Amino acid sequence: MASTYKVLGQANPANTSAAALYTVPSGGQAVVSTISIANVSAAAASFSINIGVDGAANSDSNALAKGVAIGPNSIVTLTLGVTADAGDVIRVTSSVANALTFQAFGLEII
Repeated sequence: MASTYKVLGQANPANTSAAALYTVPSGGQAVVSTISIANVSAAAASFSINIGVDGAANSDSNALAKGVAIGPNSIVTLTLGVTADAGDVIRVTSSVANALTFQAFGLEII
C-alpha cells in the first residue's frame, strides 16, 4: 500500500448546506491530522464538521465540531489525528455562504 502525505481536501461552501470536504477512496484509509478553517469574510460565522462512517448522514452522534463560532478574518486550526476507512466522508457546514474555507491535511493510504 502506498502512503502519501497530502492536502486531503479543500472546500468553500457556496451555501449553508453540508459540503463534502474529503471522501476516503475505495480500498483506502486515511489519517486526518489537521483541519484548518479560515473566515475570509468581514462577518462572524460558525462551522460544523461531521464524519459519516460509510457515508452516513450528518447527525449529532458523528459531529467533530458543531456550531463553533469564528470571528471575521480569523482562522481556527484543529489538530485531530482522526482515522477513517474507505467510504467515510468528512462534511463541513458554514453558517454563512462563501464565508469559510476548509482545508484537511493528512495521510492517505491506498
